[in-house]
Amino acid sequence: MTAIKAIPFTGAPFPKAEYERRQKKVLEAVARDDLDALVVTAHGHLRYLSGYDGMGAYFMPFPLILVPGRAPIYVVREYELTGVRAESCIDEIVCYAEQPDFANVCADVLRRLGLANRRVGFELGCWNLAPADVIALQSRLPDMKVTDASRLVSSVMAVKNELEINAMREAMAMTDVAVRAFQQSLREGITEIEMAAAIQGAVRNAGGDEARLVSIGFGERAKLPHTKLARHPIRADEPAMVEIGGMKQGYVGPLVRSAVLGRHAETEILHALSVEALDAAIAAIKPGVTAGEVDKAARKVVERSLRPQALNHRVGYQTGAPWNERGNMSLEPGAIDVLQADMTVHMPVILIGEEGYMSGCSETVLVTERGAEILSSTPRTLYRA
Repeated sequence: MTAIKAIPFTGAPFPKAEYERRQKKVLEAVARDDLDALVVTAHGHLRYLSGYDGMGAYFMPFPLILVPGRAPIYVVREYELTGVRAESCIDEIVCYAEQPDFANVCADVLRRLGLANRRVGFELGCWNLAPADVIALQSRLPDMKVTDASRLVSSVMAVKNELEINAMREAMAMTDVAVRAFQQSLREGITEIEMAAAIQGAVRNAGGDEARLVSIGFGERAKLPHTKLARHPIRADEPAMVEIGGMKQGYVGPLVRSAVLGRHAETEILHALSVEALDAAIAAIKPGVTAGEVDKAARKVVERSLRPQALNHRVGYQTGAPWNERGNMSLEPGAIDVLQADMTVHMPVILIGEEGYMSGCSETVLVTERGAEILSSTPRTLYRA
């Protein structure tokens, strides 16, 4: 047999033993939830458990099937097989050819694993699994008991180990480089596209991977919660806001920072209130408190202010790898998830003013036994250029 050459710049981000540890923790949760197997399809969860980021699964789901007592099986599109082998740590991979083949092949694998009449968890509330996919599988396995397990993997992912925390620290170091570049490059006439180039150039020069740039908004475009980069320049006495995250081994260090070129009264009022609310949220964080209690601490500050309606979204969410995934822990009113040591959360307290402008700041924090450890070294004060 001809040996397969390694493909440059490929491979899972961590050693195989780390993925086996994660799979074991997930299977422990499978047992606690009285499931016989778990079918993982959310891209962020696939990367967490296998190393492969799921990018080829735009086509159809790429289920990773975990069953107690045996190695996991990946079901993927044949066209993507080389990429999955190169980027993941999974040894057993079964392929389907085209979209109409997915349900037959996946059902055959589930049947072969003895799951045709068992209780199987699916990520019904996450992205990357359509109702039609589940219906097709159920039609082929009518006795299989489909159970919603959308939050099972995310509950394991929420608590980080030392490898993950170190990756997030390194990612945040690159975020700080990016934010410094944003601040130092802010001048009249620079466009959002030019700013993005300046930021990414600074990160590359510092030896970092390309940063995940969620949003840059200048002037009137600071009224948008998320922006597409435009050739829109900032003018005197206009606000600016950036949301960005440095990357390391798939882990991200999210951060929001705001600035003003000159003076802008509405931005200055909103930002000061945002800092106060974020301080309250950070002070509330410790093991044993609920996600809802953290949200309440920040929300109370805003509701008692002169801008009581300024906060119209949740206070934060679980973060790491990926930045966010549907179904992950959310710091929102009434949330009952309990914070534990070594969780990481991003808290973007972005407020909206009477004229529609948005301004605020955020922190990504590590939950420790002593409270919240802020991972960024960039002050959250409003930057004035």
